[in-house]
Amino acid sequence: MKLQIDPNVSYALALEGGGARGAYQIGAWRALTEAGIHISAVAGTSVGALNGALIAMGDLDRAEELWGNIHYSAVMDVDDDEMGDLLRGDLQELDLHRVMQKVSAIVHNRGLDVTPLRNWIRQVADPAAIRASEKEFYIVTFSVTDKKELELRAKDLTDDQLHDMLLASAYLPAFRIERLAGKLYADGGVRDVLPLHVLIENGYKNIIAMRLYGPGIMRPVRIPEGTDVHTIAPKGKLGGILEFEAEQSKKNLRMGYYDAMRFLYGLKGNTFYIDSQWSEEQARQFLCAAVRRAGGEMTLRDVHEQRLPALARQLDAEDGDYRDLAAALLEAAAVRRELPCWKIYTEQELLTAVGDAAVDEVLAPEEDLGKLLTLTEM
Repeated sequence: MKLQIDPNVSYALALEGGGARGAYQIGAWRALTEAGIHISAVAGTSVGALNGALIAMGDLDRAEELWGNIHYSAVMDVDDDEMGDLLRGDLQELDLHRVMQKVSAIVHNRGLDVTPLRNWIRQVADPAAIRASEKEFYIVTFSVTDKKELELRAKDLTDDQLHDMLLASAYLPAFRIERLAGKLYADGGVRDVLPLHVLIENGYKNIIAMRLYGPGIMRPVRIPEGTDVHTIAPKGKLGGILEFEAEQSKKNLRMGYYDAMRFLYGLKGNTFYIDSQWSEEQARQFLCAAVRRAGGEMTLRDVHEQRLPALARQLDAEDGDYRDLAAALLEAAAVRRELPCWKIYTEQELLTAVGDAAVDEVLAPEEDLGKLLTLTEM
């Protein structure tokens, strides 16, 4: 595989807010690290700020351990089992009277108590390590008291200020907002859920934005000439913003890793990750053979002018060349065979794994390709 970005330059990361979905960004960081990508700066909003602190500190193994073992009570003062059942809608497992009492208390107290998150931040975020880091780190939050967005350089903050502003940036709407040093703050997503502008205004020319599609406002940003912004974004489901469960976080870590690999190496596929090794002629020959098996006697002109364009429409693969269409067809067959998606396949490896029969089944006239290719929760 060949890197699709220049490994000889440094990159700045813009980390979007998205609550419990944040493990995705740490998985992507793993892929960037393995590829030898140098990170010079990080700007984060909400959970992006918490992840930014971990990235600035440089302890990837610790970050993966923290997210891989996350639970509701590490963030909010709640019972893990009850919170999980509530968010899953599993009413049979709930003591509804007790839950309603707790909900009433939460409403009375104006939100969920996030004392555990405050303690977690103080245990995990090491101000000395962040200040000593070669990476610049910017925290985005919103001052309710002053009615303005704040973009704070971490190295300019005292230990207490750093911890407070990390908490301030992560105040999701469901959390109880408390005064920090006499002021009220709200989640940075109130004004800027993806802090690209902070990096642009500080002169960074090569930026990688890590999306979570969290709640908040996307601040309009003009990308100056000479500035490149790349994006790593999920195509699968990351779960809810309050779904602080280890199982979901482990899935998000894995998805972040493989989606970053797709970005880094130009892998094809939506659900699967395909390292394209075929030439366009090899892909064309594969497609022609497949549609002729499925359609019986067809002229080459019918294959190229009718059947392949129709297949491209059915597979939502009208952009690109024959390699893209071949990858889409192989992916549809792999979904049908329920192959594991968490690995990188070449076209030939995927074809060997699914077999011609699965490809033929996808091309059967009665096959509902649209239904088949609907992304399922990973």
